[in-house]
This record gives sequence, structure tokens and C-alpha cells, in this order.
Amino acid sequence: MTPIHRTATFPVLEAGAPEAELVRRAQARDEAALRAIMQANNRRLYRLARGILRSDSEAEDVVQETYVRAFTNLDGFRGESSLSTWLSRIAINEALGRVRSQKPHVELGSVPEATLEAQIIQFPLSSAAGDPEKSMAQREIQRVVEHAVDELPDVFRMVFIARVMEGMSMEETAELLGVKPETVKTRLHRARTMLRENVEKKIGPVVMDAFPFAGQRCERLTEAVLKRLGGGA
Repeated sequence: MTPIHRTATFPVLEAGAPEAELVRRAQARDEAALRAIMQANNRRLYRLARGILRSDSEAEDVVQETYVRAFTNLDGFRGESSLSTWLSRIAINEALGRVRSQKPHVELGSVPEATLEAQIIQFPLSSAAGDPEKSMAQREIQRVVEHAVDELPDVFRMVFIARVMEGMSMEETAELLGVKPETVKTRLHRARTMLRENVEKKIGPVVMDAFPFAGQRCERLTEAVLKRLGGGA
């Protein structure tokens, strides 16, 4: 295997370097280029892999395997799609391969179309720094949403992750999943409908603890009132 070369071996890698330059340097095992590619794609590959496997540890394994396979065979990258799309396909294929070894084969394009449309519930998650109660409530909401996404059927979950969580365009998502843009649109509508229903079923116990007024907030207000009362005495 070709050894990895430290940054000093190559000119300094500029931020936002062209993809072709990154690929060229990565082919020569330039560490800075390899790091740049991974840092730019880690989250997307992890989300896509986890969307298929619904396992944090397996998704991490898939991402690692994806990079090993990609960097070992980088000469096979022809630039017909973006590097990110190429890596995403490798990750999806690797994740699907693991699924197929565990249960009957399911194609991402094999589910009937649906035309329902809805909007996902929006959660305004402002900064919770210094407010443990708010942090706890927000983490619980995050867990509810993550579980609801996990419960979506495979084909709807993958479209939702690509389009909503990763912000990929309709065309990019269609190319990545090997379906028509119209299919992406209808599946996204259906995913949003199902996600909203799932979240609404589970959110009840969570919202009971929403807008907490305890801990530091409660203490701060109490001290302020006592101070005002004392000052007016």
C-alpha cells in the first residue's frame, strides 16, 4: 500500500481547494487532502449509512470501510459525478450489503409511490448553554425525532435524510438513489407525513417538560426578587 505523505511533502492546501486538486493529491496519498475529503464528507456518509443500518457503530464501520475502499481505488474515480456522490454511493452499497447479509434483500426503489404531503414539525432549538433543564428537554426532543426517523421505512428514510437532513437537491438525491426526481418528491412528502405522525405520538410526555423554569433560571429570578425586596426595605 502506498504510504501517506505528510503535508510538508506538498504545497500548502488552500481552503476550498478545487475537487480535482483534492483528488489528485489524495491519489498521491497527501495527508492534508485525505483529511479534507473526509472532513467534508464524514457527516453525510454517516447519516446515509445510519439511515440504512439504524446502528451508530455499524454506520461508523461503514464510513471507515467506505474511505478505505475509495482511497484504495481512487484511480477509478472518473469525475462523472461529484466526489461526494461517488463516496455516498460506495457507503450506501456497503451498508446495503450488510443489510442483505442479515435479512431478505430489499431494493431502495421497490416501494409503491404515495402522494400525501405535509410539513415536518419544526422545533426551535435555541442555545441551551448554562441551562441544564433546557438542555435536557432539547436532548429528549432530539431523541424523539431520531427514533421517529429510524422508524420510517427504508426508502422514505433515505430520501428524508438526503433531502432534509443533508440538504441535497432533488436531482442529486435522485441520482444517488437511482430513482426519478418525481419519485424523490412523492417519497419525501410521504416521509414527512409519517414522521409527523410518529413524532406526535411520542411528543406528548416530552412537551410536559417543555419551557422549564427551574435550576439556574429559577434561582436567578428568586435572588433578583429577594434583592429588590431587600433593597426596598
